[in-house]
Amino acid sequence: MELRFGGRSFRPDIRYMGDLKKVLLYPESVKDDVPAYYMYRDLYYSLRDREIIKENDLRYDITVIPPAVAGKEYVKTHGHYHPVAERGLSFPEIYEVLSGKAIFLIQREEDGIVRDVFAISAEAGDKVIIPPDFGHVTINPSIKVLKMSNWVSRKFASIYDPYISRRGACYYLTLEGWVDNGNYLQVPDLKEIKAPAISKYGIKRSEEMYALIKNPEKLNFLNYPSEHIDMFARIYDIEY
Repeated sequence: MELRFGGRSFRPDIRYMGDLKKVLLYPESVKDDVPAYYMYRDLYYSLRDREIIKENDLRYDITVIPPAVAGKEYVKTHGHYHPVAERGLSFPEIYEVLSGKAIFLIQREEDGIVRDVFAISAEAGDKVIIPPDFGHVTINPSIKVLKMSNWVSRKFASIYDPYISRRGACYYLTLEGWVDNGNYLQVPDLKEIKAPAISKYGIKRSEEMYALIKNPEKLNFLNYPSEHIDMFARIYDIEY
């Protein structure tokens, strides 16, 4: 499962089904040693790109999620939150679907209660921003391999415990549809949307997201979210 990128070979970190048991709806249904998805981290086309990426405190990754189900639940990533970046706001992230289909399940909590939860459907070419203070899970709801990339700050480590303590996000996607996670005190209505257009912010659907390395200032929001609050609020019609 080596990935060829920029003329180089990169080996993945592998997340196994056994690693996901604490966040699955049907943990007893999986075999521990079956790969769930593959993560290729800190990719770059050229040594100059690598310098620019590091100078801007960024990281470019690719994740590959083969189609699968765990019992009746569609395969997904583990799910995590990000720590605070500055001014009380957590680090955002941005994804692009390179091939296949994805559902980005994002949720925001306040005082232990989930206040907002979105299921964002995305196809090849779509870009999806994970706004500050939202945890997120990516689901492969199809019979095809999902391949996606992301830009993210390289200055933090993800926080997994909130998902582990309640066995996943506040919803599960199963073959029979969405199922509430009863381990949450309160589960709000799920807002199902398509990937919002963000071309007005200089991120074009027609251009593969890696090309943003030519204009890294367009990724400034990943390290300085407080300077881009209006963008996050408008994209998802939310308040900060």
